[in-house]
Amino acid sequence: MATFTQKMTLSYILLTYFLSADIGLFVHVASFGINYGQVANNLPPPEKVLELLGTLKITKTRIYDTNPDILKAFANSNVEIIVTIENQILNQLNDPQQALQWVNTNIKPYLPDTKITGIQVGNEVFTEIDTTLIQYLVPAVINIHNALVQLGLESNIHVSTPSSLEVLEESYPPSAGSFRSEISGIMYQLLEFLSKTKSPFWINAYPYFAYKNNPNQISLDYVLFNHNQGMIDPNTNLHYDNMLYAMVDAVTFAIGKLGFNGIEVRVSETGWPSKGDSDEIGASLENAEIYNKNLLRRQMKNEGTPLNPRMRLESYLFALFNENLKNGPTSERNYGLFEHDESMTYNVGLSSFAKSSNPSTSISLTSSATRTKAAQKEKQSMFYWMFVYLLISSLCAFL
Repeated sequence: MATFTQKMTLSYILLTYFLSADIGLFVHVASFGINYGQVANNLPPPEKVLELLGTLKITKTRIYDTNPDILKAFANSNVEIIVTIENQILNQLNDPQQALQWVNTNIKPYLPDTKITGIQVGNEVFTEIDTTLIQYLVPAVINIHNALVQLGLESNIHVSTPSSLEVLEESYPPSAGSFRSEISGIMYQLLEFLSKTKSPFWINAYPYFAYKNNPNQISLDYVLFNHNQGMIDPNTNLHYDNMLYAMVDAVTFAIGKLGFNGIEVRVSETGWPSKGDSDEIGASLENAEIYNKNLLRRQMKNEGTPLNPRMRLESYLFALFNENLKNGPTSERNYGLFEHDESMTYNVGLSSFAKSSNPSTSISLTSSATRTKAAQKEKQSMFYWMFVYLLISSLCAFL
């Protein structure tokens, strides 16, 4: 009996390990998101974009409006969409009836066929040039949420707003993270809403800008996720090997200093330009490929930040396409993974099926993932038959 008990115990231990480890049958890698901007006059129609996303196995996207053509085209697909309310109409949504009408017009008609999972109320309102908009932000957020509740739509749609990293007064080291004093009052109101509704805090985080502005002091490898010695936060002893995670944790610390815990910080935009003006240091095809390739590799590992290592950092890459009508420096029009004709600006390995306009930049992320998956299947098979063998041996010993 002792032998049987020992064998059964060993069998259960192996079964538990088999079911809980990464080699289990149900290996899951959460999809990353991608921003689908439309400030261009030469992009493919939404139906073609949906096909492209399907080819790339991308199931999350964010748009900067509520374009009905996109919402209709994406119906009955597996792509989750976050929509955006434009900054210029925030003042109208201070009226609860206007907010209800907005939801009735722009959200309700497309549900449930189109998987709208979030509403972003404005974009970078806290640092908008028009400083009068900030007073309308929180009332608009609350009214949109209440409209969803009134219509019974709130369970699957979160309401929030993305902010620029410029909302921080301090961001280095991450533990010193704090919000600018002049916005802390309204930021507190927003965080109060996010905490109550369990909605995420979204941040647009671009290590590229930090490097461009201070290339002599900031390591390029650190901002590109390459191997480097990183930095240690002297107040927490947490080690950071890349700037994006440091930025995210700085925001988390800033939230904590206003008295809130448990609000998830997500990255609504991050990316790297493949081309820039002569004074835009670091903007290059090579750096863009490296940054996005390394970011996606980490996303595939479901990594969290040093402060929250067990919570996968949800990130939306900017952007799907180069947008030829965007204002500003050259870099603004060159963040896309794809050109207007769906050829790759560079290949980060999302799919071997996509057309590459620059074959020399091809990387092996997809093939690496395939090899990893094959190895996982081999281990699954080995542990499965080991468990079966031990189980049968145990039963035979008992009989």
